[in-house]
Amino acid sequence: MATDVIDWNLALSTGSRLAPRGPEMELDQARATVRQLRSLADDAVAPVRECTGLVAPTSAPPAAVIDRKVWIESNIDAFRFVLHPVLDRVRSSDPSPAVTEVGSRVTALQMGAVLAWLSGRVLGQYEALVPPGQSPRLMLIAPNIVNVAQIIGADERDFAMWVCLHEETHRVQFTAVPWLSDYFSAETRTLVAAVDVPASELLSKSGQLLGALMQVLRGKDGAQALLLSVLTPTQREVFDRISALMTLLEGHADVVMDEVGPDVVPSVASIRASFNSRRAQPGTTDSIIRKVLGMDAKMRQYSEGAAFVRAVVDQVGMAGFNEVWANSTNLPTLPEIAEPSLWVKRVHG
Repeated sequence: MATDVIDWNLALSTGSRLAPRGPEMELDQARATVRQLRSLADDAVAPVRECTGLVAPTSAPPAAVIDRKVWIESNIDAFRFVLHPVLDRVRSSDPSPAVTEVGSRVTALQMGAVLAWLSGRVLGQYEALVPPGQSPRLMLIAPNIVNVAQIIGADERDFAMWVCLHEETHRVQFTAVPWLSDYFSAETRTLVAAVDVPASELLSKSGQLLGALMQVLRGKDGAQALLLSVLTPTQREVFDRISALMTLLEGHADVVMDEVGPDVVPSVASIRASFNSRRAQPGTTDSIIRKVLGMDAKMRQYSEGAAFVRAVVDQVGMAGFNEVWANSTNLPTLPEIAEPSLWVKRVHG
C-alpha cells in the first residue's frame, strides 16, 4: 500500500501522547463539569440571539463537551479535508518511496506536536471546516476551561458561561448566515490548492509549509511570509480575505461575550481583566512558542476585530453592523478593519 503524504495515525497518536494532562478531579466532579457546560451552552443561546440580532436554526446538535484528544482528532480531520488538493499533487508526482515515507512521518510528528500544544490552550471551537456529509459541532474543551478558570482565580460557573457565549456566537455566525460556511470553506480550499511547488521541494519543506497552513487556517498571520512565497498575487488576495474574515469573526465573538452584561455573567469585568492579563504575560516557554506559531498575531486579531465591531455599532447600531452578514461583498477588507469608517461609508453610503 502506498505511503500517505502525512501519516495521519501517527499525527493523532503523537498529539494525544504529548497533550498536557489534568487538571486532576474526581469522576463525580468531572461528570458534574460536563453537565454544567452542556447546560450553560444551552443558556448562552438566548443572550447571544438578543445581543447579536442573529437567529440560528434550532436544529443544530447540542454542544459537545470534549477532552483534548478529541479536539486533536477533530482538527486532524479538518486538515486532512482541507489539505487534500495539495497532498494529492504530491502523491501523483510519484516521488521516491523512501522520501515519501520519511516526509510522511516527519510531517505527522510536527503536526502532532503543534496540535498537542494548542490542545492545552484552546477553550472551545466551532467546526467550520468538515468533510461533506459530516455535521459541524460546537466543541467545549472541558479540562482547559476548568484549568484557566483556576489559574486566573475566576468564578468557575461565570468563566464557563463567558466561554460559552463566545463559542455560541461562532455557531450563530456560521448557522444564522446561510452563505458563510460554504464561503469560508471555498476560500480556504482555494488558498490551500494554490500552493504550487515541486513535489520534492514540498516534501523537503513539508514541516514549514504545514505549520504555515495550520497557522493561517486558525487565523494567525505569523506564517504569512512563508506561505505567500508560494502563492500567486491572486491567491494573496484570498489570503487577505480570509484574514479579514477571521478577524471579524473573532472580534464579533469577543464583543458579544463582554456585552451580554452582569445579569448573565456577574463577574464579566474581572474575568476580562484577568484573562487579558494572562494573555499579555505568558511564561517564558509559552512566549517562545507563541512567537514561533504566530500566536501574538492571533491576540491582535481579537482586539482589532473587537475594535472594528464596536466602532461600527457606535456609528450605525447593531442592525447596521449586521449588514456585514448580508453577502460576501459586505465583509470588511483588512484596510476597513483598521479604519471602520471606510466600511460604514462603503456599505451605508
